[in-house]
Amino acid sequence: MCRNIKTLFNFDPPATEEEVHAAAVQFVRKLSGFTAPSKANEAAFHTAIDEVSAVAQKLLSSLVTNAEPRNRQVEIERAKIRSVKRFGTK
Repeated sequence: MCRNIKTLFNFDPPATEEEVHAAAVQFVRKLSGFTAPSKANEAAFHTAIDEVSAVAQKLLSSLVTNAEPRNRQVEIERAKIRSVKRFGTK
């Protein structure tokens, strides 16, 4: 499950709110052990996602680097190459 959480810092263009929210959902799912919470836990689950998203946004906006921003397309291609090496072609 955690493999779906992607690095969001130092990309051009910067990470969107949707990307940060998706990472927060994966993080909360991993911590809680629930893919979808029960009705009794639903409010706590969604509150946690909102809070993790806010903290992640704050973190990303406060980080600094001297490195050049990474290109999303280049990183996608690198990931595909790693996947083929690891799992073979489809």
